[in-house]
Amino acid sequence: MTNEDAKVIPVRVALRCRPLVPKEINEGCQSCLTFVPNEPQVIVGTEKAFTYDYVFDPTSEQEEVFSTAISPLLNGIFKGYHATVLAYGQTGSGKTYSMGGTYTSAQENDPSVGVIPRVIRRIFEEKEKRADSEFCLAVSYLEIYNEDILDLLSSSKDKPAISIREDPKEGIKIVGLTERQVVSAPEMVGCLELGNSARTVGSTAMNAASSRSHAIFTITLEQRRGSDKVDSVVSKLHLVDLAGSERQKKTKAEGDRLKEGISINRGLLCLGNVISALGDESKKNAFVPYRDSKLTRLLQDSLGGNSHTLMIACVSPADSNMEETINTLRYADRARKIKNKPIVNVDPRAAEMNRLKQQV
Repeated sequence: MTNEDAKVIPVRVALRCRPLVPKEINEGCQSCLTFVPNEPQVIVGTEKAFTYDYVFDPTSEQEEVFSTAISPLLNGIFKGYHATVLAYGQTGSGKTYSMGGTYTSAQENDPSVGVIPRVIRRIFEEKEKRADSEFCLAVSYLEIYNEDILDLLSSSKDKPAISIREDPKEGIKIVGLTERQVVSAPEMVGCLELGNSARTVGSTAMNAASSRSHAIFTITLEQRRGSDKVDSVVSKLHLVDLAGSERQKKTKAEGDRLKEGISINRGLLCLGNVISALGDESKKNAFVPYRDSKLTRLLQDSLGGNSHTLMIACVSPADSNMEETINTLRYADRARKIKNKPIVNVDPRAAEMNRLKQQV
């Protein structure tokens, strides 16, 4: 199947609202969001309504978010489709919590664990059920900090230079990134823990342990199917925890924190420009500025390309954050208008073997 024949699938958006935190309650903040019962809709203030694919109010548990919004994507992974889960929102809105970006194996049975550890568990459960296929699993973990790509799984003291290349057949390739083969869930969780411990975090006035980088945890799943195991499909799942959008006056950032904040906001601005260019019907066939930042280049296939993509838009309900919340809601609303063309990713070597067999 070629890209032209691929079915067009819009980017899905899940809105996730956290509860008011003690600091907001102490400051006398009220909730500025109203959730419409049994509808994926939220009303800001008194009149402005937004509708998404899924809406999770402050009472929603992690399991509900996973089973409703993430599970359908995982079914596609085993059919050979790429998938991306992207957490977006202001600093302190619950992105890293939703994604499970600080997970350690000590939390294994904790109901509050996020998307990534649940995905790892589900992938290995599914793998056990599929005795007719051979599986090969690998993971990589990177962060983009001040526009540099850092390898979070690299064991060497001198971090190797990592570059992005574009392959006409295979899309975006990251050269020099560590990819570790894994055979069990604990081994994959070990890679996640290792990477999490290497991530760049810093304290701001909004969040005591704010992610100061965009992090991408990628699971590559290769399956060989059929009696002679020649039918091979390769799918990638990108789990992306973006650094928070922030207002300098709110985070009271100075020095390095300020520099990081400017770099974070620049990357998110580029991402916003890509989302606007792809989501605006009037700009059909317009130039899409993927090359403006490393983040947008790495997400090129996820936005407007070959992937099933879900954006989890995280917001705070506090009226003191209303302006930032409306910005996030608008951003997510534009993302829903993006059309992707996911195709089954057949291993080119296996496809060539099949073609030659048929000729014979």
